[in-house]
Amino acid sequence: ANYVSYMISATIRALFVHNVDIIIATSPQFFCGWAGVLLHWFRKWPFILEIRDIWPESIVTVGAMKKSRTITFLELLEKKMYEASDHIVAVGEGYKQNIMTKGIESEKISVIINGVDLERFQLKPGDNTAKLKYGAKDKFVCSYVGTVGMAHGLEVILKAAKICKNINNEDIMFWIVGDGAKREELENQAKKEGLNQVVFTGRLPKEEMPSIMASSDCCLVHLRGSELFSTVIPSKIFEIMAMNIPIIMAVKGEAQEIVIKGKAGIVMEPDQPESLIECIYKIREKSKESFAGRQFVADNYDRNQLALKMLEIIEKCAIKESALAEQQI
Repeated sequence: ANYVSYMISATIRALFVHNVDIIIATSPQFFCGWAGVLLHWFRKWPFILEIRDIWPESIVTVGAMKKSRTITFLELLEKKMYEASDHIVAVGEGYKQNIMTKGIESEKISVIINGVDLERFQLKPGDNTAKLKYGAKDKFVCSYVGTVGMAHGLEVILKAAKICKNINNEDIMFWIVGDGAKREELENQAKKEGLNQVVFTGRLPKEEMPSIMASSDCCLVHLRGSELFSTVIPSKIFEIMAMNIPIIMAVKGEAQEIVIKGKAGIVMEPDQPESLIECIYKIREKSKESFAGRQFVADNYDRNQLALKMLEIIEKCAIKESALAEQQI
């Protein structure tokens, strides 16, 4: 209901906007993408669709909905949304391949991966501000930063914390930084089991993220071990790499390859708490200098350079549609 109401209000509001050369809509959320479709039809504006998740497939994968007639109808809307766009920009090669299986030609899809603002996420050696704030001055902190959602499988952190508690290991702390559909449930479970080494900070301002990461000894990037999620490239990996903080990488596919190639972390088996603890021990044995992803992301994933690629696609699409309009006149 929330997403559909946004689609309606955004479409109505945009009908009264003038001097528009092109419209860009992003999915998810799915119905934001459909707002772009409707405006493309109503106002004949050129339409670029940006894909940041394969929806509705992802909601079935996380168990939020079961395969049903409703899902089948949404899948029809998904394909129609792809077909209606003048061009599609996907944030990963895996997304492009998935979209192509639905009958969309390769030439219609470009890939622009997420990047990092190198000015915002700079090296901050010795920054323990967050450690002091959350009572972790002499602890080894493994932090998760991002959405606490159904796809993220953060039960694995609680299970790892429980293992540490059972063996009287009090040196390791886990921070869950963010909010989402699963946060309250996980926080209640942690309190019920007396997992004091798990700290839920809630949603924090974007400006605090560099300090949180700098205070962390490592950062966990985790999604449930589903084949669909191997197409995902979490944008947070570039921010963590830019600060040379070791990554425990529990997302398979292209994202894992980026972290390995950038020598920015070690691989964890998704959903396995024993693997998480093993990764923490491995990182503790290494020096922080062993992980240095900043130069790699500066060379390959600078957001300013990626923005230029996006601008080029926007200009080409606008010029092409303008030329077609003139021919019709």
